[in-house]
Amino acid sequence: MPSLPTTTPTVHAPLQGLRVLVTQADAFMGPALCAVLAEQGATVVASTAALSAPHAAAEVVAAAGPIDVLVANLALQAPTTPAAAVDDAEWREVFAALVDPLPRLVRAAVPGMVQRGGGKVLVMGSASALRGMKRASSYSAARGAQLAYVQAVGVELAPQRVQVNAIAQNFVDNPTYFPPEVQANPRFQERLAREVPLGRLVAAREDAMFAAYLCSPAANCFVGQVFPVCGGWVAR
Repeated sequence: MPSLPTTTPTVHAPLQGLRVLVTQADAFMGPALCAVLAEQGATVVASTAALSAPHAAAEVVAAAGPIDVLVANLALQAPTTPAAAVDDAEWREVFAALVDPLPRLVRAAVPGMVQRGGGKVLVMGSASALRGMKRASSYSAARGAQLAYVQAVGVELAPQRVQVNAIAQNFVDNPTYFPPEVQANPRFQERLAREVPLGRLVAAREDAMFAAYLCSPAANCFVGQVFPVCGGWVAR
């Protein structure tokens, strides 16, 4: 009896041929993003450099070489200072970590993208900018500035074939904001059940897969958009 012909399954790699720079790759969503983007076919440039210094963003982009996608993954531990007690030092520290690097990264990365015919910028932001949270004024304000920046720059750069979008997330499994000791706390589990309609944390992989989609050519139609990924938290 003749053997049946064998075929090699087609590997679906929507990011094949794309070079993707991920900032702060060792924090927040960085580890999950790097793993999933590579799995989806991208050549991932994982930078762990701090970006608060004025010159840092340009150095990171230059070291990465030509890139098709910039994933601005920016994070710091969120202060929990009452609003009336937030001083200038805290305000500047939070904005220096979360907001100031964005225009520097765009200034460094976008001209090359335009020259090569297009590209993408994806900001990993926070849903804390979409719903009020107590004792989070400096952090929420900075995250809000990120999202406003994305909306403005997105519509400006779209005619040049550079799509700029953001994921606004909360209650997503990541080592910076929801480490194992937080997740194991019964009070946190009670809060999760009370505040998140999904009833659990969004898995890091679920979030990273959506990020990978937004980095792919399939998402070329999105311009200056902010996508909540938070298990329904902002809808309550």
